[in-house]
Amino acid sequence: MDTFAWGLLGLFLAVLGLLAWPLGKFLAALCDGRLPRWMHAVEKPLYKLAGVAPDQSMHWRAYALALLAFNAIGAFVVYGLQRVQHLLPFNPQGMAAVTADSSFNTAVSFVTNTNWQGYGGESTMSYLTQMLGLSVQNFFSAATGIAVAFALARGFAARRTDGQGFVGNFWTDVTRITAWVLVPISFVIAVVLVGQGVIQNFDAYKDVTTLEPTAYSIPKLDEAGQPVNGADGTPIMEDKTTTIQTLAMGPVASQEAIKMLGTNGGGFFNANSAHPYENPTALTNFVQMLAIFLIPAALCFAFGRVVGDKRQGIAILAAMTILFVVAVIAVVSAEQAGNPQWTSLGVNQAASSLQSGGNMEGKEVRFGITASALFAAVTTAASCGAVNSMHDSFTPLGGMVPMVLMQLGEVVFGGVGTGLYGMLVFAILAVFMAGLMIGRTPEYLGKKIEVREMKLTSVAILVTPILVLVGTAIAVSAGAGKAGIANPGAHGFSEILYALTSAGNNNGSAFAGLSANTPFYNVLLALAMWFGRFGVIVPVLAIAGSLAAKKRLPVTAGTMPTHGPLFVVLLIGTVLLVGLLNYVPSLALGPVIEHLMLWAK
Repeated sequence: MDTFAWGLLGLFLAVLGLLAWPLGKFLAALCDGRLPRWMHAVEKPLYKLAGVAPDQSMHWRAYALALLAFNAIGAFVVYGLQRVQHLLPFNPQGMAAVTADSSFNTAVSFVTNTNWQGYGGESTMSYLTQMLGLSVQNFFSAATGIAVAFALARGFAARRTDGQGFVGNFWTDVTRITAWVLVPISFVIAVVLVGQGVIQNFDAYKDVTTLEPTAYSIPKLDEAGQPVNGADGTPIMEDKTTTIQTLAMGPVASQEAIKMLGTNGGGFFNANSAHPYENPTALTNFVQMLAIFLIPAALCFAFGRVVGDKRQGIAILAAMTILFVVAVIAVVSAEQAGNPQWTSLGVNQAASSLQSGGNMEGKEVRFGITASALFAAVTTAASCGAVNSMHDSFTPLGGMVPMVLMQLGEVVFGGVGTGLYGMLVFAILAVFMAGLMIGRTPEYLGKKIEVREMKLTSVAILVTPILVLVGTAIAVSAGAGKAGIANPGAHGFSEILYALTSAGNNNGSAFAGLSANTPFYNVLLALAMWFGRFGVIVPVLAIAGSLAAKKRLPVTAGTMPTHGPLFVVLLIGTVLLVGLLNYVPSLALGPVIEHLMLWAK
């Protein structure tokens, strides 16, 4: 890493800390229900209309059922909107109905906070579908993740001894998180983005005259309008030029804001955050990265306040930050080093005043290697599918870093809420292993970690590796899966592994070299996304309920500290050993062997 890369990383982390600390304080108050009277007054009519008793805490099973029902209804709504969008307003381009398999995949994708996109937004979705379907779920899926984090924090903080596993009210949590956190901050971010050039309109697409003619080729047609074939049976192509380019329009800034803040990642345009209408300047690029990490970082501070020990949240955040910094160093260094095959051919890949140097393939010139690599690390660490460069064009080791960040279990900052509760699951495992080493019943934050918690922890940790590895095995074995591979060999395997990793861990980014908008992949990835999301959430809520029903034990001389450097190291080791070892053989078959092939003579 060069001086600029270190400076950008340091500035990013410093600004993030300054913004996340006060937000964490507010999130803690929101979790505990300590809100100003005027907020309660605004909420009251909504609860009355919905028939919700806001102060009535739910048992964890009721909380989970409400969460599953809410998200299932959301999936049906998004699916239906896509299927009938051609009959609805706000469709100036006359977009046709989306196919059944693509609609199913997209509905599951946005409800699970994955935002995997097998389609091109500007060529597939109407404005109404983007706003009422996709953007709304950006808010609700993010609120769902934060609500689960709140429930688990309450489980640790509870001091009751009546044996009841009450973890809060799901409807109250979702309402407050959406109304008082996601909507206001998204509004501010959207205004900033519009000021920097991100579009926000309902105009029809515009045909504009370009400064230079664009050359293209089309099949030659006969008088009947049929393609004319040559002697070899292939169509004869005619060269054409045009000075007209169609520019897509739409309400982009409003969706872009919650796309980043909610760690969703679904782009309004197919090019996502590489598109100048979504991410036009270096400042918007920096703001978007901050927005992605803002709530995950703030939730760590909030957790410390809710459990009554700020150091606990700081320890969790420290573990996340160390893992993130190591990942950034790895990906930036790999991309700045360039391609060894070009070096062997005598190509100069060193940075200079005349060239950026390194591996610039698939990257925007306005961002360069450092900002592109940092963005890739941020989005895959935070379970956000946004991309400002094509990960498929990264070097093998550079592309492996985003893949590994997802495979760690969505815990290096992670998605909004999911990062915190995912890391807390690993913390439970860490104290259990430490307890076995010293021969004591493990405790974490005053709660005994017993057989039930460990069974649920095991389920939560193993769900995604099973989905990813089994799904990858099915895809590389089935004919329909292999048909989508454009790059046979190690890189093609990496593309499939990345796709299933992204879906199972609810990230949504892609290597993009895989033709995944097919019935096979739409169904396979949708199943991975659904069970990757709720197959983890339900065990986590069960852990929250189990902990809430336990008496909180006082700290004694034999209690293992969980707020110091030793625990941070133990937590990082647990994440790496348990989270990553599941994937070592598959990584060896993909990016590792591809890297070795670059050096083959």
